[in-house]
Amino acid sequence: MSALLTDATLSLVAHGYGWAPDLRRAHDGAALVHTRLLGHPTVLLHGPEAVALFYDEGHVHRHGALPAPVLDTLFGRGAVHTLDGEPHRVRKELFVSLLMAPDAVKALTDSVGAGWREAVPTWEGRRVVLFDEVATLLTRAVCDWVGLPVPDDAAREIAEDCVAMVDGFATAGPRHVRARRARRRQEQALAAAVTDLRGHGPHPDGIFSASRHACVAGSPLEAVALHREPDGTLLDPHTAAVELLNIIRPTVAIAWFAVFAAHALHRHPGRREQLRSGGPAHARAFAHEVRRFYPFVPFLGARAVDDFTFAGDQVPAGTLLLLDVYGHHHDPDLWERPYHFDPGRFLGREPGRDELIPQGAGDARTGHRCPGEDITLSLLATLGPALADLDFAVPQQDLSIPLNRIPTRPRSGFVIETGQQPANAAGAGGTGGGGGAGDRPIYADG
Repeated sequence: MSALLTDATLSLVAHGYGWAPDLRRAHDGAALVHTRLLGHPTVLLHGPEAVALFYDEGHVHRHGALPAPVLDTLFGRGAVHTLDGEPHRVRKELFVSLLMAPDAVKALTDSVGAGWREAVPTWEGRRVVLFDEVATLLTRAVCDWVGLPVPDDAAREIAEDCVAMVDGFATAGPRHVRARRARRRQEQALAAAVTDLRGHGPHPDGIFSASRHACVAGSPLEAVALHREPDGTLLDPHTAAVELLNIIRPTVAIAWFAVFAAHALHRHPGRREQLRSGGPAHARAFAHEVRRFYPFVPFLGARAVDDFTFAGDQVPAGTLLLLDVYGHHHDPDLWERPYHFDPGRFLGREPGRDELIPQGAGDARTGHRCPGEDITLSLLATLGPALADLDFAVPQQDLSIPLNRIPTRPRSGFVIETGQQPANAAGAGGTGGGGGAGDRPIYADG
């Protein structure tokens, strides 16, 4: 049957986040839909049972699932995301030890908070693009935390490269070319730092030259550079650089969520006082809802390792599997009023393990869920109240969030003027949400 399916690659490129919901609607909301992408048999999976299946390593592996353009821009060749079995377990333990320790989460959160307090006074009296400023301060904080502090001008350049990697992974043309160049540039710099730390350098001119810094001992840089694989060998410098970048780049990508948080506060001014006075519980609920409501990851990919049956349909071994993340977070069967931004749905409770999946599902310590999720939540729970406390106006601009662009964000990057009272959301520029073909706009309540 799959040989007769029309390839859906161009439809995916054209419709973005709307592609999966449109495809499921065309098949009466089926939990499994057969299609083809880049000529390969593909299955779109949806629903709680699909989430459980997708993280069952008895049927699903990651090796070979990510296409080369994604590896060469977003994750890097040889990344932990591409491993299975024992190699994945050993490499994952490294990330868990670095990213999930409460002291580590607190240290990075404190650094970002301090960076925010330093940055805000410099915005006074001028218009700033919030996305760019947050990306830069996140970069400065995470590089310092990793053990590779960089000067301010370098932090902005690294931030631009990390943003380019995320921005260009799901497209062709200039954005994709910029993403490849950015990854190559940062991998080379980080590989030089790893080589330098191991004493095989020196690389005195490298931005990340480890020997220039006194904060290497006990740092993520040292842990990655000295990590040993199951066969006892060190990671080669390139792979070590890939994994360091897989700490730095996702942290910088929290800028997307931060700007979505600002967008939510602009659309719903009443949420500001809740964040100001509601304490940690409201801040965490707000962070959860930002990650649910706004579009970031459209779907996740893996590959079937054996023939299996799901939702009454046969899935052959080797089939590309896509887990519908965007659709999962806007399914009315799973969420009450899913197109309504409501942090209250998470007040007094944490979402179930496989209920909220913007960074994957399953067990982050042993499976393929992102081990940096605790950091993302902690940083958002810090930046949300910080935005609520900031007096800023939103000048006229295009704040629409197009669903046909992956990844998406407000078109303007969210321009603000600080030191002024917040403008009324209804009259401060475009705030409507763009919609994919056949998909309803998600940025108006209803």
